[in-house]
Amino acid sequence: MTQVEGARLFRESWIAGVREHFPGEPKPGYVTPWEETPQWELEAVYEQVRQFLELSGGHASRLTREQKGRYVATCWIAQMFKHFEDPKPWYVADWADLPGWQKETDADIFEAIEKTLN
Repeated sequence: MTQVEGARLFRESWIAGVREHFPGEPKPGYVTPWEETPQWELEAVYEQVRQFLELSGGHASRLTREQKGRYVATCWIAQMFKHFEDPKPWYVADWADLPGWQKETDADIFEAIEKTLN
């Protein structure tokens, strides 16, 4: 999978997760289509997860769903700090402070990427 295809998978998995897990109507920014998503959002989380899965030799599949979601959330935080000098606190919130819908969505993203590598 190319980097662009992976970034698109990341974005589409995020949107699908938000639509499934978000209570009520999500904010428009949560479901911004691929074509309107800023490039910085698409750059690296897919690649970080892909590399992690490959480096584990396939054993990352043994992680719990929570561990998978935590990893995606951590990758996202790293990107926030990379691209913003002073990101909003809720963009870099710790796992324990994330809403349930976001935790589920992050786990969905990990599993979607995992499926492409099997």
